[in-house]
Amino acid sequence: MKRPILALLAAASLFAVFGCNVDRELIATRDPSEGEAREEAQEQAAFFQIEGGPELEAAAREYQEYVDAQSALLVDRTKRFAAAVEAGDVEEAKRLYASSREPWERIEPVAEKFGNLDPEVDAREGDVPEAQWTGFHRIEKSLWTENTTEGMDEYATELVSDVERLEREVDGIELQPSDPVFGAVELLNEVSATKITGEEERYSHTDLHDIAANVEGAEVAFETVKPVVSRRDPELVAEIEGAFGDVHAEIEPYSRGEGAWASYEELDESDRRSLSQKIDALAEPLSLVGRVLTGS
Repeated sequence: MKRPILALLAAASLFAVFGCNVDRELIATRDPSEGEAREEAQEQAAFFQIEGGPELEAAAREYQEYVDAQSALLVDRTKRFAAAVEAGDVEEAKRLYASSREPWERIEPVAEKFGNLDPEVDAREGDVPEAQWTGFHRIEKSLWTENTTEGMDEYATELVSDVERLEREVDGIELQPSDPVFGAVELLNEVSATKITGEEERYSHTDLHDIAANVEGAEVAFETVKPVVSRRDPELVAEIEGAFGDVHAEIEPYSRGEGAWASYEELDESDRRSLSQKIDALAEPLSLVGRVLTGS
């Protein structure tokens, strides 16, 4: 779910200092001061005032190709996951669950363009009324808390339909130069808002899969505009690249090879705080890219 960019950066900063006991909802939804509101408006406006030009239009096309590929991969993996659910194969469904979600996590800011697709695919328990709760997390709860696929067939079928719709929607739009810039920052907001706390994958504890996918999607998005940013502010590019490296170094010890990651339960409060600090240190310079590209 979208939340204001600067509010989330502030939330990440406070979380890094105070740890897991910070009330993230309170921080993210607090009433900003007049100065904060003005700064936030300027920050967000920078993303949408980015004008084309051959290089940035090429960056948008490159990002479009990535989004197209990920949406196709999402359909393929979700179909396999849904097939396991419909076959009643709990262990296979559990095995496929996290990897099925990774393409979604890499391109979620684009998916949020299409009305109710985001909540239908990715709502957590409590985000929507119980009767409207569908998607990955509905099935996740059944798999991990009840160890069954019973009653999940309809949700699996609907999930496949929703990701196929996303693929069609993506094929029908033309992304703009602002999309990779906004997408990179919004993906890190996703980490700060729901991944670091462990609330996103509260039943399966596969949050590290999501975090790694969010970071990968942000890095790919940034790479598309990096040549232009490099000429205008090489020091900012160096800072961002260094911060990406720090994030990779922070999560690498939890890799279990071949795309697998440790359970998020293995990270104690100190580990999560350290990861939050690295994400925050990356989000801050990355949020300046829009201003560099608009010259503001």
